[in-house]
Amino acid sequence: MLHQPTLEKLEAMRLHGMAQAWRELAKSDQAGELSFEERMALLVDRQFAWRENEAFAARLRRAKLRANACVEDIDYRAARGLDKTLLRSLAAASAWVEKHENVFVCGPTGVGKSFLACALAQKACRDGYSAYYTRAAALFRDLALARADGSLRNMLLRLSRIDVLVVDDWAMTPLSEVEARDFWEICEDRCQARSLVLTSQMPVAKWHSQIGDSTVAEGILDRIIHRAHRIELKGDSMRKSLSKQPDRQSSAPG
Repeated sequence: MLHQPTLEKLEAMRLHGMAQAWRELAKSDQAGELSFEERMALLVDRQFAWRENEAFAARLRRAKLRANACVEDIDYRAARGLDKTLLRSLAAASAWVEKHENVFVCGPTGVGKSFLACALAQKACRDGYSAYYTRAAALFRDLALARADGSLRNMLLRLSRIDVLVVDDWAMTPLSEVEARDFWEICEDRCQARSLVLTSQMPVAKWHSQIGDSTVAEGILDRIIHRAHRIELKGDSMRKSLSKQPDRQSSAPG
């Protein structure tokens, strides 16, 4: 059998998973023992796995997650009030994303809020959902630039199509009137249609005053709070403990 022409055609059709499986079959002494159906099933399975891995890698690149985080690496040993049952239920098949629910991660600096948010977003990417990470300051800066060049509506439309939008360091400083209204637009587009992950050093009870305008604040909170899971963290910064352990990674785990 002429293997090289077949391999070239598979590669030309971007059937790279099948091509790799074909090469392995050609080198395997047991390949002759497989029936046609078994060989075909092997080729199809390998191509399917390759496409799934490529799609996941593309989703992960577009997500631009801050931390190389995954739910399997979440540290439940640190004394920071982490609800293991809640985290594991959120991570299971990312059902909260399917239900268009939100997640709030609040607590002092250094307790792993960003890691947890990125870990949940990474798991959502693994489960087939799109995600995007941004810090609140960067989000509002990008919105201001989009307004200036006339592309604000397009940017809001792109954000509305993302399954999981992660906004880090939310409500650290009071919002301007324009920022509050822009975020209201984002929440309006996502309400019961997409999921939002917010991390904040401010407790949820203080978000109303940070938003400023009472009407806008009530509109925002009404759209995001009632369908939200809250993760309240406490304790000392994990970065301090890691800085005393030079043999461990420099980035704070979840």
